Amino acid sequence: MSVTPGRAAVLVVLFVLGALVGTAGALLQGGWFPAGLLLALLGAAGLFHGGTRLTGGRSGALAPAAGWVLAVILLTASRPEGDFLFGAGIGSYLFLLGGMAVAVMCATLGLPRQPAASAARLGK
Repeated sequence: MSVTPGRAAVLVVLFVLGALVGTAGALLQGGWFPAGLLLALLGAAGLFHGGTRLTGGRSGALAPAAGWVLAVILLTASRPEGDFLFGAGIGSYLFLLGGMAVAVMCATLGLPRQPAASAARLGK
């Protein structure tokens, strides 16, 4: 499938949205532990699945997943001052592993291929 300028723009927007959802989820999962974690993972799943539906292919899930992973990895790194955003708790690990699992599920399941209009009716 060729990449048109419009499709590339959609993928860039999905990448940025993935980074924003990853950042918001990182803050939310630590703030309201059980419900915040679920809300953060549901937001990521909605973005990944919505990207798949929007683009009609797996690249729609991979672009926001790449932005999400980049944001989360950058937020896990500690600074020279000793500050960090993620604590070493079960919620942080569930957010990291759960988000990656959701991204893999949305990217691999994808959309089923539909037959072409002419192949739908064999006898005509």
